Amino acid sequence: MSDPQRPRASLRTAVVWDVLEDALDRRAKATGKDCLDVLDTGGGSGNFAVPVALLGHRVTVVDPSPNALFALERRAAEAGVADRVRGVQGDIHGLFDVVEPGGYDAVLCHGVLEYVDDPAEGVRHAVEALRPAGALSLLAAGLGGAVLARALAGHFTEARRALTDPAGRWGEGDPVPRRFTAEQLTEVVDAAGVEVGAVHGVRVFADLVPGVLVDTEPGALDALLRLEAAAAELPAFHSVATQLHVLGEKRG
Repeated sequence: MSDPQRPRASLRTAVVWDVLEDALDRRAKATGKDCLDVLDTGGGSGNFAVPVALLGHRVTVVDPSPNALFALERRAAEAGVADRVRGVQGDIHGLFDVVEPGGYDAVLCHGVLEYVDDPAEGVRHAVEALRPAGALSLLAAGLGGAVLARALAGHFTEARRALTDPAGRWGEGDPVPRRFTAEQLTEVVDAAGVEVGAVHGVRVFADLVPGVLVDTEPGALDALLRLEAAAAELPAFHSVATQLHVLGEKRG
């Protein structure tokens, strides 16, 4: 199946989608089930939930925004997967007020840890929702990408502040409450009982390349997507990625 958000937005999702689709396929083969139970925490309007449902899996989306859940319902209906997508209002800290622990073959935790009071607790809850050997897909803002972006924009003081700030913020106007290094994410995932399988840098180049070049130069988008895929697994590029993706398997 092709990336769910092509063409332009695929720069933000292509690497994660390819890794996630492969993980779901492996999990399905390991369990002998064609239809997995997938939990998408903070899944919003269904950028990943609907494509996952299109693969034939059941997806529960937990999100605090009623508007996002309404958009999810509409998107799922338009895609013909309304019977496989369920939206529930809630958040990662109160996860087990709305879903059962230990009931899912895979949990997506994308763009959540930046905004919660206790990221470690959030990861623990995501892992507790998994069945043994279930797959965890974690996506969070990367520190290095923000530092590089501020520096290239000429905001050197802000870049230095982000580099030294405990939360990785470049100033009071920073819209992202918290950023992470690859080491921080893998440590919190490991501590929660997950064996880390892979770490990927996401949007290593995409946020630095002028949009007009990608949109107008023939073949530029596909070439940039291939470059992103080639760099994603190389540790040297994790330190400059806008986002970091960790894929792991629950122990036991």
